Amino acid sequence: MSNQAESNVAAPIVAPLPRRAGVLGWIAPLFHRVLDRIDAGLAEGGIDAVLPDGGRRMLGGRAPGPMARVEIADWRALIRLMIGGSAGWYLAWSRREWTSPDPVVVFEVFGRNRHSLGQTGRSSGVARLAKRVLHGLRRNNRAGARRNIEAHYDLGNDFYAAWLDPSLSYSSAMFGDPADDLAAAQQRKLAAVLARTGTSPGDRILEIGCGWGSFAAHAAAAGRQVHAITLSPAQESVLAARQLPGVTVSITDYRDVAGMFDAVASIEMVEAVGQAYWPDYLATIARVLKPGGRAAIQFIAIDDAIFDAYAANVDFVQAYVFPGGMLLSQRRFRALAQAAGFDWVDQVDFGADYAETLRRWRLRFDAAVAEGRLPPRFDSQFIDLWRFYLMYCEGGFRGGGLQVSQVTLVKR
Repeated sequence: MSNQAESNVAAPIVAPLPRRAGVLGWIAPLFHRVLDRIDAGLAEGGIDAVLPDGGRRMLGGRAPGPMARVEIADWRALIRLMIGGSAGWYLAWSRREWTSPDPVVVFEVFGRNRHSLGQTGRSSGVARLAKRVLHGLRRNNRAGARRNIEAHYDLGNDFYAAWLDPSLSYSSAMFGDPADDLAAAQQRKLAAVLARTGTSPGDRILEIGCGWGSFAAHAAAAGRQVHAITLSPAQESVLAARQLPGVTVSITDYRDVAGMFDAVASIEMVEAVGQAYWPDYLATIARVLKPGGRAAIQFIAIDDAIFDAYAANVDFVQAYVFPGGMLLSQRRFRALAQAAGFDWVDQVDFGADYAETLRRWRLRFDAAVAEGRLPPRFDSQFIDLWRFYLMYCEGGFRGGGLQVSQVTLVKR
């Protein structure tokens, strides 16, 4: 799809919601206290809120920043937000208890004010405990990791092919110019990862988490030998069918890799590892790398200042989209990498590029929906879930709470 086509796909039109003050209207003063907490926590930007009783409130708006509009049709939306956090906010949106002309800006406002909002908008009480128990059952031991990966990536190759770029790169692109189309920006990202490996034609690269083979194909075209591993049968089948010269692929847990390699590449796979297994992931890379070898890692991190609060909760993505997922704390992960015998070299951050990547994906996703190109097995509830997921993540990067980075780990 051309860049022009990507930029011209209109966002879905959201009709005004019917007001549903309902039986909860009599305790509206309590909900205004919740709004007071949000208002007090918005140090940048604001939210123009239309309320179930027809009233209107400006939350924040005291300092420059993004301005969102939210129409709250039912007070239950605030209950779900305060008890269930971002997962509850999604549930309220899915039930049309709130809407916005541009939910991305709503998430950006929350992201910009992540420090001043504190625990406002995070799950609490019994709901928090129940989600933590469920998340604990999704631990990324060998059996759990495979279940979690299959739950997300084995939705179907036809599903992802409908809205990713032709290389099926499902990670942040690198835009050298805003006019770049998505495919070119993805190839720039792959080239940057390959350059970080410091390899030459004929060298062997282990790719941990190969996706549908975009990096393996890029590296093989440059003369490298690649052993690609994944836990997704759907991904393995695609890469195996391509029969790329110099590329082997297997369904292998990273902890079970054997052999020695000149370099390692791992693009946004470590988010599926889980904090408890970060040492195992790094130990594997140290074990398979030759002395002086390089590991090129692309990773997503959450602001270190809010990592503890994030890790103590279960957010929307973990609850509904990516079971077992865990964003990195860069500070903690870097300390573990250095303790495992690596030098942390040449980190490059490009979070704005991920926001743009997500925007392009969402436009392509919406176009696929409008044109009937998504597989018919996915109903409107699933489509709404994925649209929310793409908007939620885009807003997180635009708000600065999330960052994507590339780094080179050099084995000492």
